[in-house]
Amino acid sequence: MSVNFLSYYKMHRNQALPIKPEMRMSEVILNNYYLILMLEHFGINLYVSEKTVEEICCENNINPEVFLTFANLFNGVKYSPKKEFSFEDLLIIINYLNNCHQYYLEEKCPQIHTCIQEMYEVDNQSDLLMVEKFFKEYEKEVTEHLNYETQTIFPYITSLFQKLKYQIPDVEINDYSVNDYKEHHEDIEEKLSDLKNLLIRYLPVRDDQKIRRRLLFNLFELENDLHVHSQIEDSILIPLVEKMEKQLRNNADDEEN
Repeated sequence: MSVNFLSYYKMHRNQALPIKPEMRMSEVILNNYYLILMLEHFGINLYVSEKTVEEICCENNINPEVFLTFANLFNGVKYSPKKEFSFEDLLIIINYLNNCHQYYLEEKCPQIHTCIQEMYEVDNQSDLLMVEKFFKEYEKEVTEHLNYETQTIFPYITSLFQKLKYQIPDVEINDYSVNDYKEHHEDIEEKLSDLKNLLIRYLPVRDDQKIRRRLLFNLFELENDLHVHSQIEDSILIPLVEKMEKQLRNNADDEEN
């Protein structure tokens, strides 16, 4: 029976207490080192001194509610913001997601490729070629997904925001909708489970134990980050864009009347 990594992770995270604005950022990071990566996605300097979460957010022009929501997702805790997110928060969210894309494609995927190649050099069994082929196909799929977001979805959202901010009539609002994206939004972390199962259950260990451990750690880390990434898009980004589209349609109707 497969074990969900996030469920396991939540059980072992010091009760996974919700993160609050008045907490010191240093304590938050020390309690869950995955948040180091989250801070980097936000563009926040990792030297946080003794400042609180709220102070760090204010210094970086980030809505604390956005930060807390993301941080609690990494902590395995469902967080309900005290206030609704604004359309201005969309730009911060898009920047965060773009930084995630850069991390996946330029850092994490190359690290996984390196581990697979090192395993093959140590133990050149044909099954490892299958592992490499599987991950190359997965990486291609992920790259296409992320490029679609970067080149199509995010510019579309930014254009909606500009139209709303500067009250530009939107006569083309029906040409494209975030629903088109939602209907084809793939769960890109799911296939990583197949690769992990292959390495843990079906591919015998020979002389590659240490390399395999590094590979699995990289896969778990990527899977965890992708899971939070998908939650942000599904639960926060898409509903906000739907709300913005609705308001633009209402504004266009008012103009016609």
